[in-house]
Amino acid sequence: MREVVMNEKTNLLQLEEHFYQLVDVEEPNVFRNLFPYEEIPKIAFNDRIVPHNMPEDIWITDTTFRDGQQSRAPYTTEQIVTIYDYLHKLGGPKGKIRQSEFFLYSKKDRDAVYKCLERGYKFPEVTSWIRASKQDFQLVKDLGLRETGILVSCSDYHIFYKMKMTRSEVMNLYLSVIRECLETGISPRCHLEDITRSDIYGFVIPFCLELMKLMKEYNIPIKIRACDTMGYGVNFPGAVIPRSVPGIIYGLTTHAGVPSELIEWHGHNDFYKAVNNSTTAWLYGASGVNCSLFGIGERTGNTPLEAMVFEYAQLKGTLDGMDTRVITELAEYYEKELNYKVPSRTPFVGSNFNVTRAGIHADGLLKNEEIYNIFDTEKFLNRPALVSVSNTSGLAGIAHWINTYYRLSDDRKVDKNSELVKTIKQWVDEQYDEGRVTVITDNELVVQITDCCKKLGIVL
Repeated sequence: MREVVMNEKTNLLQLEEHFYQLVDVEEPNVFRNLFPYEEIPKIAFNDRIVPHNMPEDIWITDTTFRDGQQSRAPYTTEQIVTIYDYLHKLGGPKGKIRQSEFFLYSKKDRDAVYKCLERGYKFPEVTSWIRASKQDFQLVKDLGLRETGILVSCSDYHIFYKMKMTRSEVMNLYLSVIRECLETGISPRCHLEDITRSDIYGFVIPFCLELMKLMKEYNIPIKIRACDTMGYGVNFPGAVIPRSVPGIIYGLTTHAGVPSELIEWHGHNDFYKAVNNSTTAWLYGASGVNCSLFGIGERTGNTPLEAMVFEYAQLKGTLDGMDTRVITELAEYYEKELNYKVPSRTPFVGSNFNVTRAGIHADGLLKNEEIYNIFDTEKFLNRPALVSVSNTSGLAGIAHWINTYYRLSDDRKVDKNSELVKTIKQWVDEQYDEGRVTVITDNELVVQITDCCKKLGIVL
């Protein structure tokens, strides 16, 4: 018999009539109607709408050193510590970047953990990701970590095809492993791999109900990380599970009784939906969204951490102390120290994200940058709005480039009537009259402007 409880958000008594038990099927349910492998996956609807349920407190967790490191050359210990310092600064005094997870397999990984712990930061809290074994649990405890991630794949694709087990066998295995973790006093974070192809009511919710029983028995928090491993999640109201992000989060909170503060969403970007799905998870009851810097991760990558910083600000109306200028510092560090080039059109960090090429747009920027800039990018990212000089930039575009590149004060700014601007415009026109098709580079402009200033007796 289910207890009647008061819903603190609606102030109404609530009774969830259904009790979900494990459905131990003989044949795997791989939702072939939604995922026909020789066709494009289908997004189906049943128009069952669940309510918004955003927690009062939401945050970001980081997987740069775990999932993010699975798709690139390993970071050195020094690089990990430097990036961890940046994450601490970015998260601000309120610790909006709540945790960062680390591998523990190699000495390099463990050295990085020790050095990050020596920093003494409260946030991001150092957590781990390990194999489900007693030896690894003890390693986590010896390092002084309070929490670790454990892989608990939950779709029949994994249960039947990869693990060659039944649902009941897998559940019993998982519960025994998690109990071993709890016996060491470590808080487990259960990574429900491939949740967007799983039987939500036949396996996921019954499994999570058992996890909540264990949590009550040991009085140790057990987190649920809902992993959209293949990027199949959708945020559309009324979409059917298991693809529905609102439906999954509602099922975890309402049917499985998992508190919002113990739920994280971990998204991948295979269908360009990682950011929207992560925001949706917040909106429907998950307190945490798990991200990696610049979205670096397996295949198409994870949810970009920097994107969720700005999603947070848009939802909450405040950055809550997050220092977004660090995002630019991180992008510069990756490029200079790690030889990683962020794609130029990447929002917030790409070299062209706030650069315009069209002459008519440049003219608008020169008059008022709010017309063509998403927000004050110089204030929040230390990145002034720029124009890229080409055959369509016009006098206004060249003037704007000079003013922003040289950071000229208002009393020293040039306009499109400046002799310097006209001279550079003439040189640009000659370039394209001779058949050039690419934009003018910054270095080329600096050389020409330096030469022109000498001839005209101008000091910028």
